[in-house]
Amino acid sequence: MKLFPFSLGRRAAPPEAKASRAQALVALLAGQRPQWTPRDYGALAREGYQRNAIAHRCVRLIAQSVGEVRFVLAEEGREIPAHPLLDLLARPNGRLSGTGLMEALASHLMIAGNGYVEAVALGGVPRELHVLRPDRMRVVPGADGWAQAYDYTAGGRTVRFAQDGVPPPILHVGLFNPLDDHYGAPPLEAAQVALDLHNAAGAWNKALIDNAARPSGALVYGGAGNLSDEQFDRLKEELEANFAGAANAGRPLLLEGGLDWRPLSLTPKEMDFLEAKNAAAREIALAFGVPPMLLGIPGDATYANYAEASRVLWRQTVLPLARRLGQDLCHWLAPAFGTARLDFEPDLDAVEALHGEREALWRRVNEASFLTEDEKRQAVGYGVRG
Repeated sequence: MKLFPFSLGRRAAPPEAKASRAQALVALLAGQRPQWTPRDYGALAREGYQRNAIAHRCVRLIAQSVGEVRFVLAEEGREIPAHPLLDLLARPNGRLSGTGLMEALASHLMIAGNGYVEAVALGGVPRELHVLRPDRMRVVPGADGWAQAYDYTAGGRTVRFAQDGVPPPILHVGLFNPLDDHYGAPPLEAAQVALDLHNAAGAWNKALIDNAARPSGALVYGGAGNLSDEQFDRLKEELEANFAGAANAGRPLLLEGGLDWRPLSLTPKEMDFLEAKNAAAREIALAFGVPPMLLGIPGDATYANYAEASRVLWRQTVLPLARRLGQDLCHWLAPAFGTARLDFEPDLDAVEALHGEREALWRRVNEASFLTEDEKRQAVGYGVRG
């Protein structure tokens, strides 16, 4: 029985066959006990990415932007227009594009704080790259405390990746975590309080709508004595069955036996859950580094216009993350291609949000007659032509 749409045996296939070992879930080596991640990735993914529109949009906005970044490959400052590494990253495997790989890796970092990429090599040269789910990956520390292997578990079966060879089979990218040597800290976890508040405010407003969008009232019994337990239970059941919920909004209430309906109202300030939701939404956006203006959150006038907010997103959030991912991928894979001096840098001229400032930079550099052509290329972020 296949657990995944793609599989691989334990090197039983001919040398030309290549696929992800993690997707076959073949138990390999045994060793030291893995160190388990302290956070609940599933809860963060469900309550944040899947059930909260603000968190979902933040992750998608950052991940899609990172996936759109075009990289320039250089060796010792000289730009390389064509290289097998560029081909590999443009088409990492048969079902995923380079854009999809970067987008998935950035999404995992935003939700879990960790991203894992597996390299499938043929003849010592990486031929495929696969993004692995971080909740299924566990670090196996070595005698020096650093990762000597990674265990990938799914369906009750585990495959172990020993971190030997050039390149090592697993690239682990983790965001900075001051309390853990192995696992990164996700932005979604930092926004968890605001996330719970935002979700709770939405659930409260939904409950108000279900109950005719107004506070409940009180039935006051004006007769002598008190209602019996049987009368009280019967009255409660009739109210819930016939007068509660949005479908019964505005339905007249027939009272008898000395009963009087007195609505209990709250002040507008006490019912101002919308502002509470917006404040929580701004805090979620802050944790991700997304300007609230781009999310349609009212009450934020930090940026003069949408274009400025978009430029800030790229400068402060997208480009630093894209540069980090590009450099980690390049430094991980470059030795397999015979050199460790390759480097990846984002092509800023391909970023639409930065066209205004790039145009101004190009104009200033072009007017600097004392610079050579190579110096001008370096001044605008390009390597010297090889």
